Amino acid sequence: MIIDVPDGSDPILHVWGSMVPGIGPAAAAFSQSVYEHGTLGLREFEAARLRVAQLNGCVFCQDWRTERDGVRVEEGFEEAVSGWRTARDLDDRARLAAEYAERFTLDHHGLDDAFWTRMKARYTDREIVELSMCLGSWIAFGRLNRVLGLDEACVLPSHLSRR
Repeated sequence: MIIDVPDGSDPILHVWGSMVPGIGPAAAAFSQSVYEHGTLGLREFEAARLRVAQLNGCVFCQDWRTERDGVRVEEGFEEAVSGWRTARDLDDRARLAAEYAERFTLDHHGLDDAFWTRMKARYTDREIVELSMCLGSWIAFGRLNRVLGLDEACVLPSHLSRR
């Protein structure tokens, strides 16, 4: 981890909460809003979120699974997302969400008219704006956690064996 955290302090809470009190809590609130107030379906939400996590390299984000009303995406969904071009387990909206996440993350200048025609055939303008805000949150905060090493300090139990 790049940042020194006082003994006994949770790294995430320390960095996101107390180190920059005028910014950290606001960033955390925005990040939390993506999960609490989003209206996208779980599969397209997770397809986009996982693709950003894979591209960012954030260990914690790759292991995380969003739960809604006790439901999570199926095991192996992350493999379908990483292979979104040919995966049979993704419907059109989830596939487009993964594609948008990848292109938004790696080549946002390359989002051409053909892409937007396909996107607008499956998503409303409101959904496109919501998905774009989610992508911005995941790219920014996932990279922040990865760059500062917070993703290694706060891992889910399934990642402890990978350390």
